[in-house]
Amino acid sequence: MTSGPSDPGTAPGAGLLCLVTGATGYIGGRLVPELLAAGHRVRCLARTPDKLRDHPWAGEAEVVRGDVTDPASVAAAMEGVDVAYYLVHALGTGRDFEATDRRAARVFAESAEAAGVRRLVYLGGLLPAGVPERDLSPHLRSRAEVGRILLASRVPTAVLRAAVVIGSGSASFEMLRYLTERLPIMVTPSWIRTRIQPIAVRDVLRYLVGAAGLPPGVDRVFDIGGPDVVTYRDMMRCYAQVARLPRRLILSVPVLTPRLSSYWVGLVTPVPAGIARPLTESLRHEVVCRDHDIARYVPDPPGHPYGLAEAIGLALRRVQEAQVATRWSSAAVPGAPSDPLPTDPGWAGGSLYTDERRIAVPASRAALWQVVEGIGGVNGWYSMPLAWAARGWLDRFAGGVGLGRGRRDDRYLRVGDSLDFWRVEALERGRLLRLRAEMRMPGLGWLEMYAEDAPEDSPEDDPQDAPGARSCYRQRAVYHPHGLLGHLYWWAVSPFHAAVFGGMARNIARAAARQPEPESESAPAAPRGSAAP
Repeated sequence: MTSGPSDPGTAPGAGLLCLVTGATGYIGGRLVPELLAAGHRVRCLARTPDKLRDHPWAGEAEVVRGDVTDPASVAAAMEGVDVAYYLVHALGTGRDFEATDRRAARVFAESAEAAGVRRLVYLGGLLPAGVPERDLSPHLRSRAEVGRILLASRVPTAVLRAAVVIGSGSASFEMLRYLTERLPIMVTPSWIRTRIQPIAVRDVLRYLVGAAGLPPGVDRVFDIGGPDVVTYRDMMRCYAQVARLPRRLILSVPVLTPRLSSYWVGLVTPVPAGIARPLTESLRHEVVCRDHDIARYVPDPPGHPYGLAEAIGLALRRVQEAQVATRWSSAAVPGAPSDPLPTDPGWAGGSLYTDERRIAVPASRAALWQVVEGIGGVNGWYSMPLAWAARGWLDRFAGGVGLGRGRRDDRYLRVGDSLDFWRVEALERGRLLRLRAEMRMPGLGWLEMYAEDAPEDSPEDDPQDAPGARSCYRQRAVYHPHGLLGHLYWWAVSPFHAAVFGGMARNIARAAARQPEPESESAPAAPRGSAAP
């Protein structure tokens, strides 16, 4: 973990109560431990507080339930706050996302005024010089409007504007990484010739922490960036050099629009088109810092800001060491379902289809749980890899996330993590893993996996495995159809369930039997410690 701008005991404004919105997202999830390290107290506003339960810093920060568009919950969260960080965006592709951003920013500003908050801090996008706002992409235009709304409040506001953020797990870095690694010869859009000023995520966090101690009279915009002004082509070549890849041949063509570019990026990288589009749209114009005034208030220590090559090297090291604290996929995916698992009985209305499996396991419950929590990503789904891959490609073709998102950590999960085209909705370590489907389909789906004590009776699924059973694996797939198409979808895929879900249960049990027994019979605890950026 990097420290704040100076020693926590002497940092300007140390001991402030900071409200962080967007703590379940990429930047917010990394900012919280940095603020704590600088000696501040932290309160997080989250729609789903359980998503923050497993973060290493969860026991040190206060978490309150609320939504930035709900005045009552924002007002309650603002009580006693000194500095409020606005780190949320409606990154959806719906027509009303700009109105949602506008409404949320106004609620936030008005609540801060009423509560007597001393400072607002907002991280937005770096704007191109000389380009009328009407010609900006909708997402960049909305970020500019949010900044104006916060600056118009009677609370001193610092608006930090950054271009491409380079850090392990950031959407910009993942897009750069996969494009460069997977395509030794690239035919690329014309935006790869656009000049941009990338910044390391560590420097973004350093400026955000430092902004908490700005003098009361500072009420303005700051452009933040690294020392290098490069084209996207330069960035790809720099990545190849740092990663020790052969030199990439890059050819640009003028025919790919931002929409087509987003589909192209979505095909090659794990970043879905809904997120890739605002990223590529923002690359249409040159985005270079017009000043470095932030250094007057948050001085750059030796070696900062990080250069592009060093920022890429740090990010790659985090990826290789499996120490990615947060990922772009931690945030909600545009268009992905968010409904909780239905708990009403069937007669309450609607249909609920289920596929349930149960099998005895000749291994300890702890060994079984290690397999369950390690599912997906590089470990796969333990049945018919080709079928899972085909479903992932179909999902990408339909504009979904596909299987390419992988996992944040190869061994441990936490609530809110993305897991291929699933998201962790519930986690009772050692007992239950519930995943919510985020693939495109006419309905909502969940997959539950349980590690339980050995049953007294032989399970019907696989009685020959019952002798010597030390634990039991239970699996339940749940599907809530939407309309007639939803029902037809279930019946169309149900003939494959015996092979897919049945094979999955059997192979998980066999993998657990081969798993080295943990030193303790109890389920291993997730690692807790500093979440390095």
